Amino acid sequence: MSDVTLQNFEAEVINSPVPVLVDFWAPWCGPCRTLGPMLEKLEAEAGGTWKLVKVNVDENQQLAAHFGVRSIPHVVAFAGGQAVNQFVGVLPESQLREFIDTLAPSEGEAALQDPQALAAAGDREGARAAWQAALADDPENDPNRLAYISFLLDGDAIDAAEAEFGRLTPRAPQEDGYAALRTRLDAMKGLDDLPDGADLKAQVEADPANLAARLDLAKVLIARREYEPALAQLMEIVRRDRGFEDDIGRKTMLSVFELMADSPEVVSKWRRQLSTALN
Repeated sequence: MSDVTLQNFEAEVINSPVPVLVDFWAPWCGPCRTLGPMLEKLEAEAGGTWKLVKVNVDENQQLAAHFGVRSIPHVVAFAGGQAVNQFVGVLPESQLREFIDTLAPSEGEAALQDPQALAAAGDREGARAAWQAALADDPENDPNRLAYISFLLDGDAIDAAEAEFGRLTPRAPQEDGYAALRTRLDAMKGLDDLPDGADLKAQVEADPANLAARLDLAKVLIARREYEPALAQLMEIVRRDRGFEDDIGRKTMLSVFELMADSPEVVSKWRRQLSTALN
């Protein structure tokens, strides 16, 4: 068990090689003092198959806000750098064990370990074949297909990614990352129809009130995965005109936040700026 802050959250949780339970707590919280020792006991029994980290919400309010913590104890489970499950309050030990058991990968998720490793090693053809095999075995596994879509977009395989979107189930829009990937795909699809990024930047500098140029520039930057500069353009749209294209500045910012889920410190900074602009 270790204490985690905004500064080391990425290293301890997002980049962890094993699943992680993040226990949001506070010293004054009575139920937290009940749940904490139970989780520590189960962690000791697990023998390193998962780990427990604790976040003091009094000292890490930005991190708690980032994950929507409103009541404690609040436990969020991470696997592969993604939040996959959560609960609020104190559960009996039997239910805690059941909750932890959900962190064990399904057959389809286990199959994904191979394509992810192959992709990390630079074998994109092997990774693509492995992903396709995993999805053939479990075609309705939307999280796996979304991971495959992200892989395809990383390789600029836009048409293939769009085809995979068509194979998602009707439940897919409720999945974490769906909206973000849709935003990224749309930005990449429209890139050929947009002016050059340098031209758009020149338009914005010449006329800062040209929100259409700002939005097009943000799309170009999103397609290039230059997310912070894109957020800067979208933030300016929000500040200048919330109603522009049905509040598209704010809506697109939320999608970019999802694309940057592995950088919570950066996302928290921009969430604060957005909150200030909306008030």
